Amino acid sequence: MKILHLIGGGDVGGAKTHVLSLLSGLRGDISVRLISFREGSFAESARTLGLDVRVFEAKNPFSVYKSLKSMVLSEHFDIIHCHGARGNMIGAMLRAGLKIPVVTTVHSDYRLDYLGRPLGRLTYGMINKVALRVLPYHIGVSDPVTDMLIDRGFPVDRLFTIYNGLDFRASDKVFDRAAFLKSCGLIAGDGDVVAGIAARLSPVKDISTLLRAFAEIYPQVPQLKLLIAGDGELDEQLKKQAHTLGIDSRVCFAGWINDMDAFYSAIDINLLTSLSETFPYVITEGARFARATISSRVGGVPELIDSGINGFLFNPEDYLALSQHLQTLSEDAGLRVLMGQKLRHKAAHEFSFETMVKRQLEIYTTILRRSKREAPRRDGVTVCGAYGCGNIGDDAILEAIVGQMRSIDPDMPVRVLSRSPKATQKAYRVNSVYTFNIFAFSHSLMRSKLYINGGGSLIQDVTSRRSLWFYLYTIMLANLLGCRVMMYGCGIGPVTKGKNRAFAAWVMNRFVHVITLREDNSLEELKKMGVSRPNIHLAADPTLVLPRADDAAVDSQMLLQGLPVRGRYICFAVRLWPGYEDKAAFFGQAADYAYHQYGLTPVFLPIEHVQDVAAARMAAQYVTCPHYIIEETGTARVAMGMLSRMQVLVAMRLHALVFAAAQGVPLVGAVYDYKVSAFLHYIGQDLYENLRDITFETLTGFIDTAVARSGDKQHMLDAVTRLRDMEQINTEQARKLLEEK
Repeated sequence: MKILHLIGGGDVGGAKTHVLSLLSGLRGDISVRLISFREGSFAESARTLGLDVRVFEAKNPFSVYKSLKSMVLSEHFDIIHCHGARGNMIGAMLRAGLKIPVVTTVHSDYRLDYLGRPLGRLTYGMINKVALRVLPYHIGVSDPVTDMLIDRGFPVDRLFTIYNGLDFRASDKVFDRAAFLKSCGLIAGDGDVVAGIAARLSPVKDISTLLRAFAEIYPQVPQLKLLIAGDGELDEQLKKQAHTLGIDSRVCFAGWINDMDAFYSAIDINLLTSLSETFPYVITEGARFARATISSRVGGVPELIDSGINGFLFNPEDYLALSQHLQTLSEDAGLRVLMGQKLRHKAAHEFSFETMVKRQLEIYTTILRRSKREAPRRDGVTVCGAYGCGNIGDDAILEAIVGQMRSIDPDMPVRVLSRSPKATQKAYRVNSVYTFNIFAFSHSLMRSKLYINGGGSLIQDVTSRRSLWFYLYTIMLANLLGCRVMMYGCGIGPVTKGKNRAFAAWVMNRFVHVITLREDNSLEELKKMGVSRPNIHLAADPTLVLPRADDAAVDSQMLLQGLPVRGRYICFAVRLWPGYEDKAAFFGQAADYAYHQYGLTPVFLPIEHVQDVAAARMAAQYVTCPHYIIEETGTARVAMGMLSRMQVLVAMRLHALVFAAAQGVPLVGAVYDYKVSAFLHYIGQDLYENLRDITFETLTGFIDTAVARSGDKQHMLDAVTRLRDMEQINTEQARKLLEEK
């Protein structure tokens, strides 16, 4: 594989580090050449690293285009990879004259690149905006950058994400802390704590907020000193602010520092206060030296820092939160060491130089594979369900289906109907259209080979007959427009009205090719309805294949919600439903009972945020013991992780039961819909009762039994393992339909 990189050559900071380190790593596996459009420090650094670099300084872009086109054709390059405005412009020109794929890495928000430079913004800025639209493939240097491109309408299936990586191999270089700090103009004794920030002194880095935070705790932490490395247009203004705040005696403006390894070796706390970032190297550089870190919650930083676990995050401009974190770390040397070590461990595992190079090679391979892929008239799948409504159970179903489709064919187009298309695109990196946009939906169906009516209890008329009719009509439309139709890992019923049952049976018999079911009660319901023509298979809920989030992410979310991570908990997952108001007191009283009888602290966890939090507050009125209402669970995987920390789950919500079952947590079900009892029966659980019959005595009796069973999770895990094996039937049937001609 031969890759030609194009870059302006005046780059500094993160973009320069990313490109040079990336090319240094790639050359061991593939052939890479760097074209710089300017002679200078960038090109010289590339030569020092031994890279194959050529400089084209011609001011006429057409002359450069002609020379590069000849080079590409004569030397048979496979991909052109662009960086920055000049590289993108030439890359766009080459794309028009060559038959090879062109990709660009977006290192920052291109709309902000020329702020304060009106002429540059009008010329290079405008040219870059046009070139980015011409180029077919884009790589964001963090998920937030990729999300930004999605927001601006770039095709989701041609976007990739890569994170800056560093070499975390141990160095034997020894630094003299005192001597380095003295050279910067800062005198620090053995007992002093040095907080440092390396940043341009420009508005976007928001050093002003750092100075305000430092002033807030100045009298309380006399051992804390602040080292600011960098220069920029706000230099004098920030120095005046430090003097006005009365903190200049312990704040050192060191200016530009060349030896950044010495800087990170000398500081105790690494800081970032930016208003906007992609994925800054200063965070991973600090992690390489195992420095405790405080950062604003910007860009891809939260991907590395689990707040409260391996560092602290604060919202941009929140100087009070920043000051609290500074004081906490300044006064606790053990915590600084622990957080620094945890941060280094995660960064070395997930954001290393090797990980970055591996990811880039994967992107190149994918681009080449997709560029050679024949584009049939029909390709891929359209997925329809209750998606984009804020229900993490439904979102987990979609995540599972998307993952399974990509296991069949990683390059297959996946299109999703969603109430929140942009959010769905960002979360799952799939194309998405608004659920009720019939024109976009029809266009998607005409390009798809398979239509998936996906997961959950869509075929029911208890919540609304309109939703039932909607899903039935989409099935009819998909079939009439030429798609194979599959109802995927679904639950059937209850369909109570005779006309609805007859209509649903007619549609399924006439327009559906395959139905896979998540439990055996649904199979019986189909038989009663007279549905026999589709191929029907008993499988399992798709979400059973999803792994939970890692411990650090779960710990961070629990701390964010105020839950101690080492507590013993009983979880309640309730929802608003007719008749719940009369039973809310029993749930609250049962929560009190579990606390006083077994020392289990009640936690109310929502699956659908708005309804479930309201239901939790209703029950919590009757709770007198300490308890928690989780306002935000994060992703479905994080919710699974939090449920894995519970000793018992009492739930109305089906997917709370499914998530907890997958973690072996003892279950108590309050049945508002027969899908809940059907699932519990399917996995051999017997602790459930209809909501209308729930009493305080029923709940406490079930809790007693569940607590007694909590020491033996194997029975539950064996049942779930069996269901996970059965769940593969969903994927197998989808694969067969996609392979049919």
